[in-house]
Amino acid sequence: MIEIISGTDRPGSRSRQLATFIHSFFQELNRPAGILDLATLPLQYLHGAGYDQTQLKDLSHAVERVNRAQGLVLVIPEYNGSFPGALKHFIDYWKFPDTFEGRPVAFVGLGGRFGGLRAVEQMQQVFSYRNGYLFPQRVFLMNVQNLIKDGQLVDSTMIELLKTQARDFSKFIRALESEALDANSRLSAKKV
Repeated sequence: MIEIISGTDRPGSRSRQLATFIHSFFQELNRPAGILDLATLPLQYLHGAGYDQTQLKDLSHAVERVNRAQGLVLVIPEYNGSFPGALKHFIDYWKFPDTFEGRPVAFVGLGGRFGGLRAVEQMQQVFSYRNGYLFPQRVFLMNVQNLIKDGQLVDSTMIELLKTQARDFSKFIRALESEALDANSRLSAKKV
């Protein structure tokens, strides 16, 4: 399963709308996918919450979904030249290396003039530092307020870019899984 993370806790966000479109593109490919919407998670406690085991229990289901995911698609809006604090807060609950190491990750940015470029590049640094497999085919939605109208993605170029990203990210995941199986087979053969 691929988990699509709507990277803001803002209710009714364009990120959530975009995550829904991306989800439909994976459905067209018959690729199982889910949406993790940060607006539905209990992220309201910021003071030392990362060390509070009671809140960790509240988030454990969401973190487990990420841990089980074959790949992640992060839909990241740009807030004040970076990614939203809620996304960083959620990621701070993840466990290293389980959640990051070798995890395929694709990125979609959205925003104004630069389409979330700064936010995506900063998040790529986080996943690179934690040894994720960064899918190089990123999509940036510039001036997103003009691309989503009445809850619909109206730009045909963006629709095609997102569909292509979904298709190619699925291939990327399969190739990594195949390589891992081959490596395990070679290792098993050496032990015999």
